[in-house]
Amino acid sequence: MRLSAPIYHLKRKAKLLSRQQGIPLHEALDRIAAAEGFSGWSLLAARAAAVTPAGKLFPELRPGDLLLVGARPGHGKTLMSLQLAVEAMKSGHRGAFFSLEYTEKDVLDRFRAIGVEPAQFDGLFEFDCSDAISADYIVKRMAGAPRGTLVVVDYLQLLDQRRENADLMIQVRALKSFARDQGLIVVFISQIDRSYDPSARSCPDLSDVRLPNPLDLKLFDKTCFLNNGEVQFRAAG
Repeated sequence: MRLSAPIYHLKRKAKLLSRQQGIPLHEALDRIAAAEGFSGWSLLAARAAAVTPAGKLFPELRPGDLLLVGARPGHGKTLMSLQLAVEAMKSGHRGAFFSLEYTEKDVLDRFRAIGVEPAQFDGLFEFDCSDAISADYIVKRMAGAPRGTLVVVDYLQLLDQRRENADLMIQVRALKSFARDQGLIVVFISQIDRSYDPSARSCPDLSDVRLPNPLDLKLFDKTCFLNNGEVQFRAAG
């Protein structure tokens, strides 16, 4: 399947069309899909999902893994993380999304943007946008989660924004220990520093991760960086 642009660019184009013409986002998405030769966005997204990088990446993840997904804004890191959750649920596991940035409507819109109707995973997906999200909070909420559950943390740099929360290093270490003990996969969405220059390197790497507070990046077992449709996946060591 060949598209005129990466799917996240098409989605951005649809959002712009929706604002400019005052039409619902789903209608704008369908118009973009029609221009790509599809009868609707759901079909385009389903076809794209069949060859999505998340479909190739998910089999590389193991219970206990900490994965960092990093990109500059608008380059697909949230969609990649949601697609990984979808892959987990397709495999019969649970998915959970803890966000300090998005609302439930935002996440549902992004599910639909990748051609997924959340209702099809009824009982397998959990969304939480509490202001209290931290490592301790996630551990308490996921205490009974079965092995193989994929947990998305949105996003890394916000975990210690509240003064009462532990330092970022302590929180990531706690989640690493919890993931290994419980057999969970934890995906951290990460900001990339503005100093990253795409003309110098096609994708960011660990040296570009924005770190307002100290963090040992060796705590992550695997990394996935995105830029302009390119995806680079690496395992530690």
